[in-house]
This record gives sequence, C-alpha cells and structure tokens, in this order.
Amino acid sequence: MSHIAQAFKEPGRAALIGYVTVGYPSLDATLKAVTVLEEAGCDIVELGIPFSDPLADGVTIQRASHQALESGVTPAVCIETAAQIRQRVSLPLLFMTYYNPVLRFGPESFCQASAKAGIDGLIVPDLPPEEGQALESACAAKGLDLVYFLAPNSTPERIALVAQHSRGFIYLVSLTGVTGARESLSADLSGFVATVRRYANQPLCIGFGVSSPEQARQFARLADGVIVGSRLIQLIEEDTSLKSLRDFVASLRKALDKG
Repeated sequence: MSHIAQAFKEPGRAALIGYVTVGYPSLDATLKAVTVLEEAGCDIVELGIPFSDPLADGVTIQRASHQALESGVTPAVCIETAAQIRQRVSLPLLFMTYYNPVLRFGPESFCQASAKAGIDGLIVPDLPPEEGQALESACAAKGLDLVYFLAPNSTPERIALVAQHSRGFIYLVSLTGVTGARESLSADLSGFVATVRRYANQPLCIGFGVSSPEQARQFARLADGVIVGSRLIQLIEEDTSLKSLRDFVASLRKALDKG
C-alpha cells in the first residue's frame, strides 16, 4: 500500500487534502503552512510548482504562482523545499505541476529527485492518460503515484481509461472550469461520482471550488476525499500568523468527521 493510499484506509473517514503554492508568499511561509495543515487535520498536502501558464487554475492560484516565479522559485527550488518539508511532516506529499516543467527537467530525473525529497506522488493537470506512458513508467520506477483527472463531462471511455491508469486516487473536478472558491456547487455532482464509481476502485477525491466547511461536508458524503486550494491561499495571504489557516482547516476536519 502506497503512502497516499494509507490516507484512505480508515472506512467512512474522508481524507482532507490541502494545496499550497511553493514559495508563496515566501519559502518560509510554505514550510510553516504545511506544518499547520498537518497539525490542523489535513491528511495529504499538494505542493504546487509555479508555472507561467497554469491553465487549470483560477485567479488566486495564478497570482500566487506568478509571484513565486518572480521570486525565483523553480522546480529545483520546489524539490529542495519539499525535502525540508518532509523533515517536518509525516503526511503524504504530492507535487501539483504542469507537464512542461517535468519535461524540461526530464521525467526520470524529476521523479528520482522528487522521490529522494520525500514526495509520494504527482498530479499533472495537462497530462492526459493517452500521453502519460513515459511519466507513468518513471513514477512507477521510483514508487510515486501518478494521479489523473476526470471532469463532469468526461466520457465513459475516458473514465474507464483514467480508472485503469490513475494511482493513489482519482481527482474529480467538481465542475467544468478552473480552480477557485465558489459559493455553490454543481447539482449534478452526485451522478458524476456514481458514474465514476462504476468504473474505478481507487479512492475518489473532489476538488475545485470548496470554500466552506458545509461544502466540504457535502463533498465528503459523495467521495473519499476533499481537496481545498484557493481558499487556503487566500487565508495565507490575509493572515501571515497562519492562525486563520489553522482555524479554517480545523473547521473543515470537524465538518468531515461529522459526516
């Protein structure tokens, strides 16, 4: 069982997955934020590697990525930071990255360096399974899980393909569009999740749009995990003491545990 799979081993308990952009607003803030996320109740953390064209991300994460790039945060810096984070936390860590940085680094070299730093898996939004063989092989060689995406408009053929190839969990996009906190969620989400479950044995985690404990609870009733990103970035921006981040994540954990 992979480190990521262990986060889903307790029956009836939804995993809480948090996202931070590495280097935003600073590398030191990233180190502190991930520690807070673990202490407050996150089960897994995604470390976002800044990229110049983050096509799946909304304005909050785009802005964070841009500022991190302006500060000189590169994939190599992210790997170094991940190694420091691993010394502070025990929960599973994934890199959230687009494929271009991985390709420039070299898939084998990137996976080797990531695994050595203590990373447990990769999420690559712009890499479809039809084109993922090279990275899948490189991940498998280093014991990394490669997580693929499904959206509400995914065809049965695509769902079956992702179910065949995704490792660790499957990332379900709650709606068509980009990331970002939203006030309401799709009414068709339950049907989408039920459809995917007919094809997949992996845990299903829902992301894009979670901004409140009640929304997280709604997601947890449908899936095995809830992913929160943009709202966490906003809280890191608003309160550098990270108390607001800690309180919000604790409220999410409480909401998920209530079911």
